[in-house]
Amino acid sequence: MSSYTQNLPQEDPKRWKALMLLGFANFIVIMDSAIIQVALPAIKNSLDYSEANLQWVMNAFLLLFGGLLLLGGKLSDLFGQRRIFALGVVILTIASLFAGLAWNELSLNIARGIQGVGSAFIAPAALSIIMRLFNGNKEEMGKALAVWGLSGAAGGSIGIVLGGVITQLFGWRWTLLIYVPFGLTILFLSFRLLKKGERTKGSIDYVGAISVTVSLMLIVFGIINAEQNGWQDLSTIMTLIIGAILFITFIIVQARRKEPLMPLSIFKTPNLSAGNISLILLAASWFPLVYFLILYLQQVLKFEPFTAAMGMLPAPILLAIFMITLAEKVMNKLGLKFTTVLGFVILGIAGLLLSGNTVDGTYWRDVLFAILLAALGNALAYLPSTTAAVSEASNEQSGLASGLYNTSYQIGSAIGLAIMVSIAAAFTASKTSGSEEYILNIGYQQAFFWCAMVAFLGAILSLVLTRSLNKK
Repeated sequence: MSSYTQNLPQEDPKRWKALMLLGFANFIVIMDSAIIQVALPAIKNSLDYSEANLQWVMNAFLLLFGGLLLLGGKLSDLFGQRRIFALGVVILTIASLFAGLAWNELSLNIARGIQGVGSAFIAPAALSIIMRLFNGNKEEMGKALAVWGLSGAAGGSIGIVLGGVITQLFGWRWTLLIYVPFGLTILFLSFRLLKKGERTKGSIDYVGAISVTVSLMLIVFGIINAEQNGWQDLSTIMTLIIGAILFITFIIVQARRKEPLMPLSIFKTPNLSAGNISLILLAASWFPLVYFLILYLQQVLKFEPFTAAMGMLPAPILLAIFMITLAEKVMNKLGLKFTTVLGFVILGIAGLLLSGNTVDGTYWRDVLFAILLAALGNALAYLPSTTAAVSEASNEQSGLASGLYNTSYQIGSAIGLAIMVSIAAAFTASKTSGSEEYILNIGYQQAFFWCAMVAFLGAILSLVLTRSLNKK
């Protein structure tokens, strides 16, 4: 056990300030995949992207972020959480500068991918530090995880709002350049508020790192490719098959190596598997729901980007209120299992409500109440899922558990969005008559419906898999 733990870091007088810093770091990491969404049309016109290639502004970031999270978690365990956290912030800051100054399509895609690399180091290291800071006090751990969960969820929601405001007032480049002062501030404060941490002995499983990274990237790329070329296209099939083979190779290597990247014994940790499955399904429901809600506001209700951004503002506000004031109390009352189930059910109901929206809908009648329900459901499902995924891991495996948690959420987001976009596109393509708004809304309705189905699946699996003995 490290001296970090022996010295009872939960009594560190700077722990709450450190939590705010780490939460802000997580906020900007998650915001990076959302802030640019409203700016995509402006980027397309500025850098001459084709409609098909525009998706890579998002996917270049998501692929490398999701693919490298396990490696980032392992590196934080080996070389110290603060060191890897700071390295990630440096990478993200420099990449954001080049992204904001991008001169063509390729330069922006490369910079966005490098942003993903930096974020993959930041997220697991930051959560691992939080786990170590608050590990000795379960009540404080619950509050810390609530702040962490809120920072991530708010990053996705506020990112969309902020992206609309910045794009309209200053231009799309500032949705990326804003990370430079953010990054420098975090880097400066990290050396003042965060303890150095301890290195642990061990080696890096390069075969495992390469196989899992490439496999996750290929699986996500295959689903994204299916959106453009179809599920029966040879390139889609081969990409998914190779990705699956590499993932199986990764599991075999982990079972046989003396020092694997991801010791399979970590899944013996109570509720860790159930927590990660819940996070995958929560992300696969929530992230596409928000994405299509933005499109519904702009493409069907004809809101301007700024107005649409303001229309989404209740989501992070309500999420903050529910996460801070309600989620932990409900979890303490009902336990992990039933709080997660309740959250998924409420989120599913929100998806069903949105699936009934029409071209004649109004924001106040058809959107606002659904946003309230979705935010409540997300808050109630997110906190116990996160608690289950990370809180029981040992200090030696805290970075790995954090990397696994972040991988689950990001891969769930990427795969969920790709599948829902494919479903929406298929239904839109099947309609040849009616107004453009009507045809688009047919696809959006189906996307909302299947977001609800994913949420209900999450409720069922949480009920079956989560052990109710761990009430936090």
